[in-house]
Amino acid sequence: MSAAEPVLQVRNLTKAYYGLTAVDDVSFDVERGSITSIIGPNGSGKSTTIDCISGFQRANRGQWSLDGKDLTGRTPHAHALAGLCRTFQTVRAYDDLPLIDNLRVARQEHDGLNWWHALRGGARTRAAEAAATERALELLSIVKMAQYAEAPAAILSYGQRKLLAIAAVMMTRPKIVILDEPVAGVNPTMIRGIEEIVREINGAGVTVLFVEHNVEFVMNLSHRVIVLDGGRVLAEGPPDLIHRDQRVLDAYLGAPVDAATDGAGHG
Repeated sequence: MSAAEPVLQVRNLTKAYYGLTAVDDVSFDVERGSITSIIGPNGSGKSTTIDCISGFQRANRGQWSLDGKDLTGRTPHAHALAGLCRTFQTVRAYDDLPLIDNLRVARQEHDGLNWWHALRGGARTRAAEAAATERALELLSIVKMAQYAEAPAAILSYGQRKLLAIAAVMMTRPKIVILDEPVAGVNPTMIRGIEEIVREINGAGVTVLFVEHNVEFVMNLSHRVIVLDGGRVLAEGPPDLIHRDQRVLDAYLGAPVDAATDGAGHG
């Protein structure tokens, strides 16, 4: 992939817990239109990094911006309004609601509509509801679950819940989506399906940043890989170079990987 301007810039991000530094002066760019991954051994600071840059944890130091808009210290909702949305490793859904309503709720939260708007009705509410329904059906088709649009989320397998979570973060047409371990705990067939869906989302112009332990998934999908170790950036670059970097092999991969390496844990 040719060099492009960054959509997300992170500078000198530092986060400590009770004197233990989890993320130590981390800086990186995510190029617009790219699929970028963050990897590293357990405890390397991966999840803390994305928690901070999505507003779910407060950093001790550092700055980050989206399209030049400073988001440092802002709320998760402010990040979402700016165009940065994310999934979580623990997948949640409204089990009693149909899939289409799960997605409508995700859009409603972004639009700032509440029960009072719904009660009053009006042109704004009707237009928002129509747009949300259209977008939800489009995304359910992309994640191959359109046939379950009116079925309750309770019927979904764990892998299908991962797909629903991806669809939910896409409801607001974000500039960048952050996926937290998108294929952890799912079967090989579902992993291939998620890979295809991420490619399709990216092909539609959405930048993707993800944390993942499955090395095969990372190397197949990423345009650029950022490796963390001990809370610091150990290496970054295209997958083929990262795959051969001796520092990365020693700290994380162990040897060049030709098959899936799947680990559990929360970095």
